[in-house]
Amino acid sequence: MLAVGLLTLEIYVPGITSLKEKRGIVKPLVVRLRKQFNVSVAEIEDQDQLGHTALAVACVSASRDYAHGLLTQVAESVAAWRLDAELVDYQIELL
Repeated sequence: MLAVGLLTLEIYVPGITSLKEKRGIVKPLVVRLRKQFNVSVAEIEDQDQLGHTALAVACVSASRDYAHGLLTQVAESVAAWRLDAELVDYQIELL
């Protein structure tokens, strides 16, 4: 059975003073997620706000368990990486 997984990451980016600085933190994170996990990633909320952003991470799999496990691994990796940003919360949905 086809499974589409959606992970929503709420991220806090402290200490920035411009949207350019924010992009300098968020863009490498998006690239790293795409490359390391082979998932689709997009910034979906708060693009024009300093300090906060939300990313959507999507995957398609033949297995619901695999999709859930992959997205859990993505969230745990973001939380563990030493970034200039902090993972505040995440939510996984399977469609």
